[in-house]
Amino acid sequence: MSSRMSIDGIIPKPFALLAVLGTLYMNGACLLQPALAGASAEHHSHEWDRGDEDDDTIEMHQDVGRRVEWRTLEFHKREKDSLLHVQLLSINDFHGQLSVGRLVANRPVGGAAVLAAYLQAAQQDPNDPELSDRTFIIHAGDHVGATPPESALLQDEPSIGFLNLLANRYCRFNDRTDRRDRLRAWEVEESRDDRRDRRMDPKCNLVGTPGNHEFDEGKDELMRLLNGGNHSTGPFLENPYRGARFPYVSANVVVERTGKPILPPFVIKQVNGVRLAFIGAVLKQTPTIVTPTGVAGLKFLDEADSINRYVRWLRRKERIHTFIVLIHQGGTQTSYQGPTQPGGLINGQDIVNIVSRLDDDVDVVVSGHAHSFTNTLLKNQNGAEILVTQAFSSSTAYGDIDLTIDRKTNDVVAKSAAIVTTFADAGPGLTPDPEVAAVVAQTEAKVAPLVNRVIGEAAAALLRSESPAGESALGNVIADAQRAALGTDFAFMNPGGIRADLLAGPITYGALFTVQPFGNSLVQMTLTGQQIYDLLNQQWVNQPFPRTLKTSGLTYTWDNNRPIGDRIVEVRRHGAPIDRQARFSVTVNNFMAAGGDNFTVLTQGQNQMGGPIDLGALIAYIQSLPQPFSAAIEGRITRLN
Repeated sequence: MSSRMSIDGIIPKPFALLAVLGTLYMNGACLLQPALAGASAEHHSHEWDRGDEDDDTIEMHQDVGRRVEWRTLEFHKREKDSLLHVQLLSINDFHGQLSVGRLVANRPVGGAAVLAAYLQAAQQDPNDPELSDRTFIIHAGDHVGATPPESALLQDEPSIGFLNLLANRYCRFNDRTDRRDRLRAWEVEESRDDRRDRRMDPKCNLVGTPGNHEFDEGKDELMRLLNGGNHSTGPFLENPYRGARFPYVSANVVVERTGKPILPPFVIKQVNGVRLAFIGAVLKQTPTIVTPTGVAGLKFLDEADSINRYVRWLRRKERIHTFIVLIHQGGTQTSYQGPTQPGGLINGQDIVNIVSRLDDDVDVVVSGHAHSFTNTLLKNQNGAEILVTQAFSSSTAYGDIDLTIDRKTNDVVAKSAAIVTTFADAGPGLTPDPEVAAVVAQTEAKVAPLVNRVIGEAAAALLRSESPAGESALGNVIADAQRAALGTDFAFMNPGGIRADLLAGPITYGALFTVQPFGNSLVQMTLTGQQIYDLLNQQWVNQPFPRTLKTSGLTYTWDNNRPIGDRIVEVRRHGAPIDRQARFSVTVNNFMAAGGDNFTVLTQGQNQMGGPIDLGALIAYIQSLPQPFSAAIEGRITRLN
């Protein structure tokens, strides 16, 4: 899109693929919780950090008959032969959802093989046999990290392998040993050879960008996952592991010492002589929501400034005017039935602010992070209309985006989008991709002996759902397990690290792994009573929303009418107020100990000692309980007002 363009209007056009989606979901302030397996709906969580409370609920996906199409005046003036149709198929927040098992409106949905079938079908049009040659599959981050055992226990290599299977013949592994051949086109402006890395081929049909979860195990593991090489605990399915056949791009993650990007900021694609650029970015708050030691030495720059820098450079040096942004940041939009609506209100000031500051030449922003629905046109500060999309999460939907480009000006003159639910009981979902299904079966078989091992039995479901004060039954169990593991006075667990509920009945290793997939180690430290007050007050300080810690060994009262930073009324141990000058032993995970989720007080803890992995502590604790066991909200946290 260019500032030279004016808007002709919003023109509906028939939806050629599966007339699906629409969606109904409810917005709430951490009050709505994920559906249990077999329930009537699947909840798509609001992924504001490395694992937050579910905030948005999809109760059903319903048909959409039409979609918005934005067109310029120039669109009507051009001959058909001067216009180029390009299709973008987008996903976000896949989180290693290789296996089936999710539900939407009590119908099976998603899984890698079903998603692949939809993406393949979307590229088939009997009236346009060359459509697949003009289609790009893109993802907006968190493709890996916080993943189920089928992916996580194999270091997420199968999730990258899944995308490799969707790649066309132009997508190649970068099997070069001389790393000096890499990353030159964006490091040295005079260089124009961005094909030194063979994944940068302009006809490769895939491109992705990292989300915050790609940094869960640090930069080095991210680079191994992308560039290849066996993990220390591998090999797994592939020997040697060869990495990704497609590029990851990110414009705003740089080495702090040098200012150099750790990944290509952009990739240029080419379709029938027309070039378009894909620019990546991740939320700049990433260092606060991943283990700080994992991103040590990296700097996360302002998203809009970084994107605009490369838009200007590519426009000047390469004369490109079609720009697609892949950004791991997003918001929620109230969903609707019927035709896609322009000007939809997005709840998420960060993404709205970023879009408002983008260059006029940016045409599309594919967003993520919020695990939600977005499909609207937002104006930037100059009034230019930018199409913004987001396709829920975990393989349950994808974005179908159409661009029409004027071959003479290289400008986008029409654009539209629809979000498609990947139902497994209809359409392409009835015939899952066999090659992808075979790989998924191989991964499931590889981890089955461990995943299916029964650890204990729950008398009733243990949920993440919180009381009005912020306490949860599952959080209590996890905090108790961590305190027991190290024998400390207190334990604190961040809510974002609790990724799933536990159903009633037999509890397997796989179910517990899904609850705590990060492999965080426990840390024992000493805090004063005052530091514990300060820690609990940080649940509201510099937080995008309250992050209510799950506690063990203490109770406390907080007052919602008191100012942020001074909401804790009283902290008690064995029913008596703690002495603010006394010293107490405390257990937290290493993510929190390093100041994650902005709990910086913990970096001041004294006498720090490492402990077992959090999952191991939870397994040992559950095994120690009389079976079947139960847990409840006990009143550990009391809220006033």
